[in-house]
Amino acid sequence: MAPKAPQSPERPAVPEDGDSPTEPVETTESAKPADAVEPVEPDEPAEPVEPAAAPLLPAPVRHSGDRIADRYRLEECLTQAGVFTSWRAVDEKLRRAVGIHLLASGHQRSKDAVAAARQAALLGDPRFVQVLDAVEEGELVYIIREWLPDATDLGTLLADGPLEAYEAYQMVRQVTDALAAAHRKGLSHLRLTPSCVLRSDSGQYRINGLAMDAALHGLASEDRAAAELDDTRAIGALLFASLTHRWPYPEDRHGLQGIPKAVGVVPPEQVKAGVHRGLSDLCSRILCETPVRHLEPLTSPQELARAIGQLPRIKQPEPEPLVLPEYPTTTYPRRDQGTTVPLPPRRAPAPLPPTPPPALPGRTGKALKWGISLVLLAAVGLGSWGTAQALMDKPDSGSSQLPVTAGVGGATSASPQTSASAQHLLKISGASEFSPLGPPIQADQVPLAIDGKTNTAWITSEYQNYANFGNLSSRADGSGIVVDLGSVQSVSGVKLTLPVAGQNLEVLAAPADATSAPTSAGAFSQRIANPKVVGTTFDSPLLATPVRTRYVLIHITSLPAETNNPSAYRGGISEIQIVG
Repeated sequence: MAPKAPQSPERPAVPEDGDSPTEPVETTESAKPADAVEPVEPDEPAEPVEPAAAPLLPAPVRHSGDRIADRYRLEECLTQAGVFTSWRAVDEKLRRAVGIHLLASGHQRSKDAVAAARQAALLGDPRFVQVLDAVEEGELVYIIREWLPDATDLGTLLADGPLEAYEAYQMVRQVTDALAAAHRKGLSHLRLTPSCVLRSDSGQYRINGLAMDAALHGLASEDRAAAELDDTRAIGALLFASLTHRWPYPEDRHGLQGIPKAVGVVPPEQVKAGVHRGLSDLCSRILCETPVRHLEPLTSPQELARAIGQLPRIKQPEPEPLVLPEYPTTTYPRRDQGTTVPLPPRRAPAPLPPTPPPALPGRTGKALKWGISLVLLAAVGLGSWGTAQALMDKPDSGSSQLPVTAGVGGATSASPQTSASAQHLLKISGASEFSPLGPPIQADQVPLAIDGKTNTAWITSEYQNYANFGNLSSRADGSGIVVDLGSVQSVSGVKLTLPVAGQNLEVLAAPADATSAPTSAGAFSQRIANPKVVGTTFDSPLLATPVRTRYVLIHITSLPAETNNPSAYRGGISEIQIVG
């Protein structure tokens, strides 16, 4: 039986981060405020069955400039939600920006919020904004979270209109994979809104407020199935808004206009023309009571992740072509008609042919001609021999000289290098397989990718039906090889040799202060190259500013189909070279 579409609530709830205090917040039947009491009639609240376990203490009053725990200086108040306040602050000890939630320790929600924050911190998934600390100190509870200065929330992205199909696909795929992993660990969000989904400058999506936002607003789920349904419908609403620039329910939410109540919940393609059919069908299977074209409904992030993996490939839009400005042509007036015509470009005058010497009469002239010719030939031969001798006698400097070009004022400068082959190669001290979510694939074959031989390779297993490593949860973050340079080096690029073409990969670097190889892709915070689908060789463009790192990750995210078996997928790496 198809799940019913969530009904719009009529009672106000606690405002979300960034919303006005009087704006109602959408909830579902399965996710209700844990400390709320159901009313008997729409306009009159029912009497509580028993007194509340804890008084409704207001949010602590703090001001900009106040210091928390003798370490965090409050800078800007982001949310005042009655029960708690949210701030942007500065960690004076580590000199970095952080986010802080402040609650009164006597409130029941403070205990739930601290417990939820500690559970989210134990997950350690880089696809979620990390919880750094959760402390109850006297009459104050404060929860410290990571601050992402280069990230933009989805609500801000949608302020200018709907997303491109490729960007909407990236958003729903990354958010779904992250929440599916969280649900496997027993965690849910229950309050996923556009302000909770953050996009970094590199195109990676991260989720804020896992478990903790629901606890701060007093939301709880009846059981695991209800939590999965709530989060799945929230993902569907985000995808609907990304495709149509409308909210899928009658109420206006998050700066978006809602769909008229008489229309009901409909697929995005019925709201806006030109919407991608596959993404529209996903929304229908999540939000509609009866999905279009007799499709099966989706009720959990795991089911949604499998459905996304079955979508046809959505191509990334081509970049806009570079348009050069048109420069005016020089004109001159014609005396006969008084009009102007373009002046043709000037050309360098052709060199004049050498004037032949006057002919000499008789045998004397012929002899003199032969004599002059022999002298000239001898001079040319002696000059060539001298030049060759000088080059042979020149000591070898041990390195090739770069070509030079004339610069301003007659100065010379080395010509720029444009490929990794023009730089020196760094020594690789070791390598290991990157398998963050599951057991190694072929750990014993990793040395074959750094042995200097292109006819040996680290090869993945064969995966069926899906290019993303068979759509297995243990391979949700792909795989690849982590190269250890032995010490922190300046890296400008990479040279790769691959056994097969068509792999989708990226090259990342760990921070310079990393003391060991990170175990998650998100911890490799520096990007060296993002070639997407590559052939059997890849020579990355050199970085304008080399990155400082010890560990370099060749991260494979999608595999090519085998030639003799289109439903099987396999990839690998033959040789890795790191360019300094």
